[in-house]
Amino acid sequence: MDQFSTNNQPVDKNKKSWWKKAAKFYASIFLLAIFFVIGIVVGIQYSEPQDSKQVLDQTSQELKNIFSKQDNIDTSLFEEVWNVLHNEYLDKANINDQDLFYGAISGMVDALGDPHTMFFDPKLTREFTQELEGSFSGIGAEIGLRDGYLVVIAALAGTPAEQAGLKSGDRILAVDGKDMAGISSSEAVTYIRGERGTEVILTILPKNSETSKQLTIVREKIDIPSVVYKTEDNIAIIEISNFNDDTDERLAKVAQQIINDNPSGVIIDLRNNPGGYLSTAVEVASYWLEPEQVVVRETFSDKRKDQDYKALKRNSLAHFKTVVLVNEGSASASEILAGALQDYNLAQIVGTTTFGKGSVQQLMDLKDKSSVKITVAKWLTPNGRTIEGQGIVPDHKIDLSVEDYEKELDPQLNRAKELIFE
Repeated sequence: MDQFSTNNQPVDKNKKSWWKKAAKFYASIFLLAIFFVIGIVVGIQYSEPQDSKQVLDQTSQELKNIFSKQDNIDTSLFEEVWNVLHNEYLDKANINDQDLFYGAISGMVDALGDPHTMFFDPKLTREFTQELEGSFSGIGAEIGLRDGYLVVIAALAGTPAEQAGLKSGDRILAVDGKDMAGISSSEAVTYIRGERGTEVILTILPKNSETSKQLTIVREKIDIPSVVYKTEDNIAIIEISNFNDDTDERLAKVAQQIINDNPSGVIIDLRNNPGGYLSTAVEVASYWLEPEQVVVRETFSDKRKDQDYKALKRNSLAHFKTVVLVNEGSASASEILAGALQDYNLAQIVGTTTFGKGSVQQLMDLKDKSSVKITVAKWLTPNGRTIEGQGIVPDHKIDLSVEDYEKELDPQLNRAKELIFE
């Protein structure tokens, strides 16, 4: 799950080659996307269109004003493409200017080539917010783009996605037969999610496989308890599935229980945790770090000063020997927590190298309740290690094979338990 921010504070909320087949046409569509979005950015007064010519005339004039000093941009191309679409497209009666509008914006944002920067129309904005609040309908998989492919970041524990066998690193080739090539992750979500009880068919290419297969998954309401606590062999095990609104409150109760139980050690299971709120990652780290110790540093491309996010006062669990479990499905806020505990030698890390999602997205609300989630910075661990594209490398590299999974074996957890008693 990507980190994002509001109130202009990077915190989650405080917290391509398919166009080669028709290069000229899609290049025009791409320019159309640019023109539309730039119009939004500079404040074109756009409401849901009543008349396509009115939208055309208004936007064309605004573009002329914007690009009057740009010799390499011919703004008349916008009008030409608009007219081609409305005059020559086979099914003119079904052209929806609002859909063109949002599609153009999405195309503009996707053209940045940043898999973490994306446009959400009002519907997607609502769904994204619901997910961060811990409840939504779908299959329970976090997806993203990697090397131009739509991939599974994590299948959340206990969800239809996990039960169907979807795993981190699986490529999603098609959804209900629709090719996902060139599709943004935000658009893919609209195909995967649906009403509770309905089926969705995913064509996937499993990681390290050359043969694709289909998975039929029944959509369900996904309620995510972000923190689950259990004890095994006198070891406290904290499973954190997401860093959401309820995580700190839940962990506060768990921390008190751990203090009362006085176990031999603590294992934090962050496997397949795709992230969540930056502020929540800071709150969770605060149970091990001293107040005011740096949890994560944000660094910007411009002249803005780096920003440190520091630990808060919480019940300390630092006196318990701690091991953190991670895998390639551990991303974002999970990597912040694992990296901080590793840098301060407060925990040993067991598993496989994490996803490497270490950039900061700011969620910018737009006037029609749509939004843009845009990358504004990247994260460094307290010791200055880059997370983006690198991930957190475990102190003890332990794989969990398909055979282990099928036999319900967990060598990663077993090694974590051994470390507690060493």
